[in-house]
Amino acid sequence: MAPSDPGSSPSGSPRAPRSDAAPVPAALALSDTSALRALEEADADELYALIDGNRSHLAKWLPWAAEQTPAGTLDFIRAGHAQIANDNGFHAAVLDRGRIVGVIGFHGIDWQHRSSSVGYWLAEEAQGRGTMTRAVRAMVSQALGVWALNRVEIRASVENERSRALIERLGFHYEGVARQAFRLADGYHDDAVYSMLAADWPSSTDAGAPGTLSA
Repeated sequence: MAPSDPGSSPSGSPRAPRSDAAPVPAALALSDTSALRALEEADADELYALIDGNRSHLAKWLPWAAEQTPAGTLDFIRAGHAQIANDNGFHAAVLDRGRIVGVIGFHGIDWQHRSSSVGYWLAEEAQGRGTMTRAVRAMVSQALGVWALNRVEIRASVENERSRALIERLGFHYEGVARQAFRLADGYHDDAVYSMLAADWPSSTDAGAPGTLSA
């Protein structure tokens, strides 16, 4: 898993939307049974129940998971609406047969340098089906294709072999280790840093037809 935090506001300073604000898709189909769609306040209970049921699984890699609360989950969804309104990316629910099984999103967008980073997590029982690989591919295509960004970064714990395998499977370039980049209950841990540039991303990858989404 790469850090995607449903316990606090997505990163990036609030600001007025640009006049040419980037389109945010209302939904992205991943397969016949899986999709991404914007998180809504009505999802708060289902999302928190998923986190609570996977707390020990998530807390191995994600600093927010151990102490996540229902209120924090709702705050995260509301912050995601502000993120869209500020033209600063978006977070989405990962759906499998209509059920939420995870979250994926952008940690803000640096429009000056045309770069962003992606974080994600998936419920333990939903792993092994290729769902998150398709989700990450769709989000990277949104960033590099639809929004014409130049760089997308993903970080994962150096110990998280499953997440690192996913990132490498998509062709990301390994840049090195950010030492003691995040802290868990047992101390500090290192992040493996990966990047993808627009010039290296397959132009044939389809991000799906972008729609509109109100904040």
